[in-house]
Amino acid sequence: MKSKRIHILCECGVMVALAVALSLVSKALLEPLLKPLFPFGGSVTLFSMLPICFLSIRRGIGWGTVAAFCFSWFQILEGGVFAWGLTPGMLIASLLLDYILAFTVLGLAGLFRHRGRSGMLLGIVLVCLLRFAIHFLAGILLWANFAEFIAFGQTWINRPVLYSLVYNGGYMLPETLLTVVGAVLLLRMKQFQRLVEGNSAARG
Repeated sequence: MKSKRIHILCECGVMVALAVALSLVSKALLEPLLKPLFPFGGSVTLFSMLPICFLSIRRGIGWGTVAAFCFSWFQILEGGVFAWGLTPGMLIASLLLDYILAFTVLGLAGLFRHRGRSGMLLGIVLVCLLRFAIHFLAGILLWANFAEFIAFGQTWINRPVLYSLVYNGGYMLPETLLTVVGAVLLLRMKQFQRLVEGNSAARG
C-alpha cells in the first residue's frame, strides 16, 4: 500500500512537471504575440492542462485535485500577481479566484472517467468551462472597473459582464479548443487510452 502511494505521488510529480514545462514553453513561444492582447494575465498554452486532466482520469479526482492544486501555485509564482500593486484584499481574492480555484478545478477532469472515452472528454470540457467561469467571475468582481486594469480603452468601464466575457473568453476559448483537440487525438491512440485508463489497481 505504501509503495503504491509513493508510485502515485511520483506520477503526480511527473504530470505537474510536464504541465509546467508545457506552460513555460508555450508562453515563451506565444507571449510576444498575446501579451498586447492580454496585458493583465491570461494566456493560451499548448496542452498544458492535459497532463493534470489525464492524471485525474487515471488516478481519480482526489489525486487529480492534489496535482492541480500544486500546479495552481506554479501559476501564482509565474503570473507575477505580487508585482501588480494590488490592495491586500484584491490580492487575496485574485490568488483564490484567478489562480488557486481556477486551476485546482482541473483535478475534476476524472469525474466521468468510468464512462469511457466520451466520459473522459466530457470531464475535460467540464473543467475548461469551470476554469473559464471562475476567471469570468473574477473579472466581474475584481478587474472590470479597476482603473489600472481597464483593457481596450474607456469603452469597457461600467460594463463588467461584457468586459470579463471578452477578455477571459479571448484566451479561454482557444485554450479549451486546443485542449479538447489534443485530448481527442491522444485518446484515439489505443495504447494511450489504455495508459490513461490504467487497470483496476490504478483506479484507487
